[in-house]
Order: sequence, then structure tokens, then C-alpha cells
Amino acid sequence: MRKSLAFFLIALALRSIAAQGVQSPPSPTIVLVHGAWADASGWYDVTRILQDRGYRVVAVQNSLFSFAKDVETTKRVLEAQQGPLVVVGHSYGGAVITAAAAGNSHVKALVYVAAFAPDSNEALGALLQRFPDLGLGKALVPDAAGFLYINPAQYPVVFANGLPPKQAEAFATAQKPIAGSALGEPLNRAPAWKTIPSWYVVATEDRAINPDLERFMAKRMGAKVTELRSGHLVFIAHAAEVAGIIEGATK
Repeated sequence: MRKSLAFFLIALALRSIAAQGVQSPPSPTIVLVHGAWADASGWYDVTRILQDRGYRVVAVQNSLFSFAKDVETTKRVLEAQQGPLVVVGHSYGGAVITAAAAGNSHVKALVYVAAFAPDSNEALGALLQRFPDLGLGKALVPDAAGFLYINPAQYPVVFANGLPPKQAEAFATAQKPIAGSALGEPLNRAPAWKTIPSWYVVATEDRAINPDLERFMAKRMGAKVTELRSGHLVFIAHAAEVAGIIEGATK
């Protein structure tokens, strides 16, 4: 009799759980941060792939007027999200997420895509002096206000190498300049990568950031590293692979 009653109660509890539904932990929201000479639209292909796989994706639109301003904008976007986050940065965007994600308990993973990952009190210019770029620096042209452009004729070679020529030429006409002063602004806090698990995509044919600098930063942060044969715009040239790496960081 007691055994029958026990089975009855267990069956009743299981039916109750099934009726209510067992809720699995929410999937992280993926926040994408663009770099210099680009904007959030560059993440289009990666965004579509991740959305098709059921992820909520937010792409931050930064001004590139100053490092501090871009950190502030990105931090505001992160704080507006609900639940766990995976934060992704490309190029200069890596420096932005290094500052903006620091101290945010909702950020579960960082993904650096051919990106800067400065340490405390370190500016991007100092990193570039240690590991000079392989062509971008000589192609930069400042305007009267101190914003840096890439010479359109050089853009396909030093920034978009590996993309179809027509696509690279079109991107050159739509490049978003960055204030030159942003490259000299040091990180004024402990970097997020010291406390948050990190992934890194090294673009082995990058001419904007020296691949050896990418490897140095990835090793310093103890990141899980993937190397892809690509130029600097690896997230466009290899959108499926980069989306897969980002998805891996959500697990």
C-alpha cells in the first residue's frame, strides 16, 4: 500500500513538472562591437547567422570620436540588456569591450576578433610600436580635425585584403574615420579579460594589426585561440567560422 502511494505521488509530481514546463537557462545575448573605419553594419553576415541559430544579437554603433566616449556608449548598451552576455569586439572594438565589460557580472565571455586587448594603463599606440603593423600605418591620412582615414587606393590592400576587389573598393568609400587621439588614450581600469573567459581569432594575413601582436595579446589573456587565414576583416571574409567561434563562447 505504501509503495503504491509513493509511486502515485512520484507520478503526480512528474505530471506537474511536465505541465509547468522545465525552463532551461536563457541563451546569452550576443553584443557585437565594431572597430575603426567601420560601423555596426559590417556585422551583418555574422548577425544573420547567429539570429538564424536563435540568438538575440545587438550591434553597438560607436561614434569613434574618442575612446572614452565609445566605452561609455558600449557600457550603456551592455547595462541595458537582460540576462547573460557574450561580448565581441573587432579591431579597436576589442579595446572598447576590454574597458566596457569590466565589472559587469552579466558578461560570461569575451570574443576578440583580430582585436586589440590592452592591459591597464596601456594605449593602442604603444602596442603598435611593439609590433608594427604591416601596411596600414603608412596608408592613414588625417583630416583638418584630426580624424584618420585610410587612403581609398590602399584600403583594399592594407585593410580589406582577401575580400573581392569590388567589395573592398565599396567599403573604402564608406569607411568611418576615427579620431587619432583615440589611439593614444590608455585603458584606465583593470581589463575585463583578467576576470572573464576569453576567445581570440587571429587573422594570419592581417596588415592592419600585426598577427604577432594578436598572438601576443591572446597568449597574455590566456584566451582560447583560433587562427584563420584572412586579412583584417576576417569577420566578413569568414563570417560562418567567426559566428561558430562566437557560438562556442556561449556554451
